[in-house]
Amino acid sequence: MQGKQIVRFIAFVAVAAVLYAIPQARAQFSGAANSASASSIPASALIQPEALNGLLKPGAKEKPLVLQVGSHVMFDQAHIPGAQYAGPGSTAAGIQSLESLVASLPKDKSMVLYCGCCPWNRCPNVGPAYKRLHDLGFTKVKVLYLANNFGDDWLGKGLPAVKGK
Repeated sequence: MQGKQIVRFIAFVAVAAVLYAIPQARAQFSGAANSASASSIPASALIQPEALNGLLKPGAKEKPLVLQVGSHVMFDQAHIPGAQYAGPGSTAAGIQSLESLVASLPKDKSMVLYCGCCPWNRCPNVGPAYKRLHDLGFTKVKVLYLANNFGDDWLGKGLPAVKGK
């Protein structure tokens, strides 16, 4: 009988350890993502597609650096003219790529980030990318507000795009 009690005790301790660890892991892995979601970007940092298009026209005063922080496949399919691919903002490698692209820029360089992979409230990329640039001290960072996706909210409005690689 004593052997069964030991097995039950070990099982109880194992279950308790797992139940304790799950919230810890959730906090570790989802906390950063939740705090850097697209919805965490202040409204003052958003720019509408038509407004960005106006800033990119010939003769515009200061053209912002436009960085696509979504998937490379999407960038290859179609992107804003002059945009650079920075890597997905939801990955460590993408954030490192973004950091490398902006490392030599002045902190007051005007930049616009965009993704357009999915509806705004589900985009995993723009929030972390915006947060990282903000944390690095960049003061003129805007995020292109694409409510639905790049296809609907940029291409669907007839705004210019480079298609293909």
